[in-house]
Amino acid sequence: CEETLSAITSTCASCVCVTLCFGCVQVSPGSSVSEQSLSDSLALLNDQGLGRLLGSWSKLQLLEWVSSEAVTTILHKLIEMRMEQLCRGEYERSFLLEFQEWLELVLGWLAKVFVSEADGDAASLPAAPGGLGVQVVPGGGSVLKQWRCHMHQFFCRIYVNMRIEELFSIIRDFPESKAAIEDLKFCLERTNQRQQLLTSLKSAFESRLLHPGVHTSDILTVYISAIKALRELDPSMVILQVVSQPIRKYLRTREDTVRQIVAGLTGDAEGCTDLASELSRGDPVTLEMQDSDEEGNDPEDWSPDPTDAMPDKMGSKRRSSDIISLLVSIYGSKEIFIDEYRGVLADRLLQQLNYNTAREIRNVELLKLRFGESHMHYCEVMLKDMADSRRINSNIREEESKLSEEEQPPLPLSAIILSSEFWPTLKEEKLELPPVVCQAMEAYTHRYEKLKAMRTLSWKPHLGSVTLDVELEDRVLTNLTVSPIQAATIMYFQEKSSWTLEELSAKLGAPKELVHRKLALWQQQGVLREEAGGHFYVVEKGSSKEKLDRGVMLIDSDEERDSNTATQSEQREEKLQLFWVYVQAMLTNLDTMTLERIHTMLRMFVATGPVVTEMDVNELEAFLQRKVRDHQLIMSGNVYRLPKSN
Repeated sequence: CEETLSAITSTCASCVCVTLCFGCVQVSPGSSVSEQSLSDSLALLNDQGLGRLLGSWSKLQLLEWVSSEAVTTILHKLIEMRMEQLCRGEYERSFLLEFQEWLELVLGWLAKVFVSEADGDAASLPAAPGGLGVQVVPGGGSVLKQWRCHMHQFFCRIYVNMRIEELFSIIRDFPESKAAIEDLKFCLERTNQRQQLLTSLKSAFESRLLHPGVHTSDILTVYISAIKALRELDPSMVILQVVSQPIRKYLRTREDTVRQIVAGLTGDAEGCTDLASELSRGDPVTLEMQDSDEEGNDPEDWSPDPTDAMPDKMGSKRRSSDIISLLVSIYGSKEIFIDEYRGVLADRLLQQLNYNTAREIRNVELLKLRFGESHMHYCEVMLKDMADSRRINSNIREEESKLSEEEQPPLPLSAIILSSEFWPTLKEEKLELPPVVCQAMEAYTHRYEKLKAMRTLSWKPHLGSVTLDVELEDRVLTNLTVSPIQAATIMYFQEKSSWTLEELSAKLGAPKELVHRKLALWQQQGVLREEAGGHFYVVEKGSSKEKLDRGVMLIDSDEERDSNTATQSEQREEKLQLFWVYVQAMLTNLDTMTLERIHTMLRMFVATGPVVTEMDVNELEAFLQRKVRDHQLIMSGNVYRLPKSN
């Protein structure tokens, strides 16, 4: 019996392998198994009498036992090859239904091989419509059901493997790749590959996104796409929470992250409209660390997090899927974004020439819905200052129009009047304006004091813009808009046609490097020429070619427009200097202190303002190390002390 069974097994394996190879495995790259090829295989079975032979083996229950390994290998190869041909790099359409129909066709072929005559009706069953799934075939036999289940399971596993490799590109192309996300979600629910997805995607983010060669705006764009794509893939937001941790940690190290986010909210970021459209929805910002009084009111609605969720106190309901809330929670404080927006708003308002604030009013109203009215109070005052400045300028202009020609101010002047307590810190630069400009400013101040009793003006001469015409011997440059220092520089050339850099620096009260950089504008316009010895001359006559070339130059081509407000890092450094007094006092009394104790004492004694709560140990350590390098502190054995005075 054993010898007979061995012979039958050898013959059976050979026949089945030959039949399957002939019918299914003659597939080369670029081709696919069609319904016609499977029909030809069925005809081959009947023509060569193999069908009767296989039927006899099936009745003896030997066929599956002998050929299952060969059939499994062949089917796996077929599915992998077909998936590579159709699905690789294609994200915009779903493949589930197409593969369902194809798998049912293959199952029909397998039915001719494995199913006995008693179960023969199973082979003629039509393909089930809809998505993939294991279906019970009436009268199909347990063998065919097992193969159906195995093929569907293998398809889902191979599909998930392929999409995990491409998930970074799928996220980047979202929402065009939404079909691929939906297919992946369906298959991922039927396999145990979530941990594989988490590990692979975190690695892809770290290697392809989180490095100095990628601009901050591009990182934010991919992060926003990841939020949208992964909340489709996993509504519990657990996958997003896990894989986004490296992105959030890296963004905190970028100095321009907050500014890029604010630029996106206000519609100033190039190619990024997602944040502006999110802002227009008007949903309030909720930080993940905030407690919610409404959560937990209905215990029947509670459901546990997946096992791969991070071990924190936030349930899936507490994990916000709102894009702006997730971006704000990177820093855990609304105040950082509000302060940055105040700086952006101040720059935009100070560059206004016509007091038009309609766009800024809309943004502030939308931000009030997001962050609350109390946080946007300072911004409302800034907008009110613009409206008040327009009205005050109209009143002063009307008053000046009634004066005689001799009493008219030497220059027409308009001013933006700021409430200093509500505006962000403005840059301070020394600048001495020409006497004619100072006279116009004094006249404006006098009329303002008459209009607003008990108030006066403190001018910022380096801020603002000047519109002027430059008349030369053979040409006139009209409607040039320049900065005050550039206007003051060219006005001094009315007194004499040649100045040295040192003379101009003394007249303007500004550093020579700054004056030399500002003079470059007039050199580009062909108005001034620099000669040996640092002398600058007026070019009264220019060639026609120079006129043509310089006529198309931008007026601010010498440099990008500088911000009128101090940067966040400058403001923060200024606030950190306030703590130096406390550190000196503590070290004077206690002689030596560790970093952790200094940080604890600062939090204890300086309990006002947002700076302390936002300053972590690492930031304090960097600040103290700068003091060590400046020889204002001594560090020895992980403790700090003050240097002894001579």
